[in-house]
Amino acid sequence: MKLRLVLGAAMLALGAVALPLLLLPAAHAQDEGAGGPPPPDPLLDAKFSFRGPFGTLDKAAAQRGLQIYKEVCSNCHGLYEMSYRNIAALGFTEDQVKAFAAEYQVDDFNDKGEPVKRKALPSDRFVRPFANEAAAREAMNGAYPPDLALIAKSRKGGPDYVYSLMQGYADPPASMKMGDGLNYNKFFPGRQIAMPQPLTDGAVTFTDGSPNTLADEAKDVATFLEWAAEPEADERKQLGTWVILFLIPLTGLLYALKVSVWSKLH
Repeated sequence: MKLRLVLGAAMLALGAVALPLLLLPAAHAQDEGAGGPPPPDPLLDAKFSFRGPFGTLDKAAAQRGLQIYKEVCSNCHGLYEMSYRNIAALGFTEDQVKAFAAEYQVDDFNDKGEPVKRKALPSDRFVRPFANEAAAREAMNGAYPPDLALIAKSRKGGPDYVYSLMQGYADPPASMKMGDGLNYNKFFPGRQIAMPQPLTDGAVTFTDGSPNTLADEAKDVATFLEWAAEPEADERKQLGTWVILFLIPLTGLLYALKVSVWSKLH
């Protein structure tokens, strides 16, 4: 009786594992072969400097990416989790941070409690392009531009996704029916995206005179958004390196102590 119960449980477990695997090819064929949206192209590899356990952020590239955000992306997308003072970590001086923030107007109240507009301070959050989601959808033909503060972590492929998406705009194939107001992008899931092409060759003239081809701009803005999503990444990697350097000799000392203790017992 017990043997039958064990065999029955094993068969049920095997069926639970095998059934999804048997159905997967059919479902996949249905998605792609029965008129489903075409899958996106493989992402491009930008070979970012921050890759790997010892990689570090290219702060000059991140500064150029901030310029791209300011001149292009901020018209539609916000950085809801960031304050202006955060950009000091990219190498900006205190005066530069103050000047950057002062270019924006924020809502506040005067001494009488009346609503007023004032210049932003480093402590203020980045100004949102729209008052709320409804206003954004009204202005963007129903689309809602996502917040960019965490986009490099919330999308599969991270910064490579941003880098590729900026370069993926093209004319759609003749056989592809495009939705109203949508644009073709070979790296976007379904290949139809509401956002018009934001960057082109020379879209931004960098203050440091760096090359401004589409690929350069895409890499710089992706670098900035990677930093925005994880500003402490370099410090975390440095701390991890010191922890490993500490653990290696500690492991040796503990092993030597173990040998010493056990040698007396024998």
